[in-house]
Amino acid sequence: MKQTVSTPSNLDLERLEEQRAVVVRFVSADSLSNYQTVAGKLGTLRALLDASVFAPDQTYELQCMGIVFGDAFVQQHGFEWVSVEDEYGRDPALRFPRTSVLLFPLTMISKRIERGEAIDVFDMFNGVADIALEKVQEELKG
Repeated sequence: MKQTVSTPSNLDLERLEEQRAVVVRFVSADSLSNYQTVAGKLGTLRALLDASVFAPDQTYELQCMGIVFGDAFVQQHGFEWVSVEDEYGRDPALRFPRTSVLLFPLTMISKRIERGEAIDVFDMFNGVADIALEKVQEELKG
């Protein structure tokens, strides 16, 4: 089966909100305004990782962190949430508008933690952004 990319359904959007909420519950009321920034989102993720709040086998919670990581791409670089369906199921992804460049932030954090890797979310964010935006530029030049 080929990949099908579509606008997220209402159910998809509800799932994203539920996953964001898992992370936001760790943000103090005093920090909520800072959390609205890209640095605030990434800083929250870093703090959760540094404190080992979620164990490597807490895949759902780690994937919730991936959604917030993706939100930082939307906010900083203009990516948009889409749904990608293939023979393995339907997952949220990011697409740069008017391109075929896709990112799958849902598992970017969970896969690394499950493998026992240390993560610097700021370095990962910048590294993924550099590669993705280079592909965007190549594609838009055509």
